[in-house]
Amino acid sequence: MQDKQSEKDMRGIRIDKVGVKGLRFPIVVRDLAHRTQNTVATVAMYVDLPHHFKGTHMSRFLEVLHEHGRIIHVENLPEIAKRMQERFSSECAHLQIDFPYFIEKKAPVSQAVGAMDYGVTLQADTMKSKVIFTLGVAVPVTTLCPCSKGVSERGAHNQRGVVTVRIRARKTVWIEEVIQLVEGSASCELYSLLKREDEKHVTERAYDHPVFVEDLVRSVALRIKKDSRVLWYRVEAENFESIHNHSAYAMVESAVAASQQTGAASPSPGH
Repeated sequence: MQDKQSEKDMRGIRIDKVGVKGLRFPIVVRDLAHRTQNTVATVAMYVDLPHHFKGTHMSRFLEVLHEHGRIIHVENLPEIAKRMQERFSSECAHLQIDFPYFIEKKAPVSQAVGAMDYGVTLQADTMKSKVIFTLGVAVPVTTLCPCSKGVSERGAHNQRGVVTVRIRARKTVWIEEVIQLVEGSASCELYSLLKREDEKHVTERAYDHPVFVEDLVRSVALRIKKDSRVLWYRVEAENFESIHNHSAYAMVESAVAASQQTGAASPSPGH
């Protein structure tokens, strides 16, 4: 059959990324508490395309993905990205999977158990023989405004926010570890199930631990910097303001160790 994708293209424009995105795929992720958990990922797979090729064989992306089964962890994500390079004879390959990750949490007073979900991103980027692996975790939190508490005679405004941490590391960093360090930096962590005694506790906890969005990213960054496994990090916080029609935002990034990276950097859901 005629292979249109392999025909020559005369326009002289190299494409940096071409591939598939929005692909939903069932996966098994390694879990610190229960060894593994099943979830559904949204997958994006891209390669570069030299200027002289007309197109890319899109079906090959799915073939590469299915070759490696359903268990996603630090060992096989870089392998999949490298396989994409080989299959497409490309210099660069990019693989990103986003999925909900669930943790059972006990309410602080009643100890009622509920499932909390967190957004996780695993990304492997290859450039020739180099592989960079990045773990991203989005953690919802509660923040209470120090200024509001300082000027108000009764109460203080608080809101829900999201802290997104992205790291590259020399050794395994568990998703649960990232979640814990973020929640420990906020006014209060979130729970899916709260009784009245729990609601009292989290309300008072937030009031006793006010933080600006700037405080939040700085506190998370300081905790990350103490971890010798981490090579690079970016911390973003967005507060969905309860008394404004806009969000408050802050970001801090350290690329101190970026020039020291050789080969694969490997944070993951664990071994």
